[in-house]
Amino acid sequence: MAPKRPEAESPSPTNGSVRKRTAAPPPPPPRRYRSLSEIMCTAKPAPPVTGEYYSDVRCEQCRSGECDEEMLLCDRCDRGYHLFCLRPIVVRVPTGPWLCPSCAGERPFQRFPLMQKKIIDFFRIQRRSIPIAEEKCGLSQDTRKRRRRSLVMHKKRRRILPFTPTENLARRLEQMGSLATALTALKMEFSNELTYMPGMASRSANQAILEKGGMQVLPKEDKETLELCRAMCKKGECPPLIVVYDSLEGFTVQADGQIKDMTFITEYTGDVDYLLNREHDDCDSMMTLLSATNPSNSLVICPDKRGNIARFINGINNHNQLSR
Repeated sequence: MAPKRPEAESPSPTNGSVRKRTAAPPPPPPRRYRSLSEIMCTAKPAPPVTGEYYSDVRCEQCRSGECDEEMLLCDRCDRGYHLFCLRPIVVRVPTGPWLCPSCAGERPFQRFPLMQKKIIDFFRIQRRSIPIAEEKCGLSQDTRKRRRRSLVMHKKRRRILPFTPTENLARRLEQMGSLATALTALKMEFSNELTYMPGMASRSANQAILEKGGMQVLPKEDKETLELCRAMCKKGECPPLIVVYDSLEGFTVQADGQIKDMTFITEYTGDVDYLLNREHDDCDSMMTLLSATNPSNSLVICPDKRGNIARFINGINNHNQLSR
């Protein structure tokens, strides 16, 4: 039998003494994790949830337990609310987690600064060299005569009137600032035109020939009014409207001046998409753009990311991102 070799010794760097080297401790054994099948074998099944579990749930607004299929339960406090009792109204049952008004609380929004440069940049207002008043007076005599003749020939037809912007520039700045505040609070971008985004409907899909029953054509005088209003909006002359915030209804629009009947206010703008792509969309402010004979060709305007003041005139859920 071979003699046992002595352990290696190393001299100490200080006093020359000999120090023995100790062996490293062995590594711990690998941790064993249970498989999913083992966990399922030992897990106890949860008791089934019956209708009696929700039988005592009542709406916190109307105190009624009826219409349980339209009852929302808060994911934090388990209190119930009817879809139609909530303010703002909830269009359909949310797909994700939902919090009641008490648990969610009010989300404060920041008001847009009333600075002329910021307003001009936000709305992309064009610098004009010719005042709008001169443009109105610059209509040709032939156009004026043609308008007079059309009034005589079509006495019963009512024409669209252009809006009259507020003359007070400070008040007009407040009107535009209120719209900028609402758009910013909803994380929207201002757009006064229809937008065709990649992955949605293309511009070529919007064809009048596809409209079921035919497309209504505007008279020439109304087209001129429409173009005049577009030119005024591009140069910062907006209709006398102001966006206000209500704790129950959200952002709504009020008249901030006298508006005559048949006055043109604004065009409905937003992203253009196929109706089939938006069948399960939670946006409540969609507007039909093209109602085609073939439903696959029908188009809608979706003002959830881009739009103008029309979104707050038409929408019922303009509160914030959670209430859409």
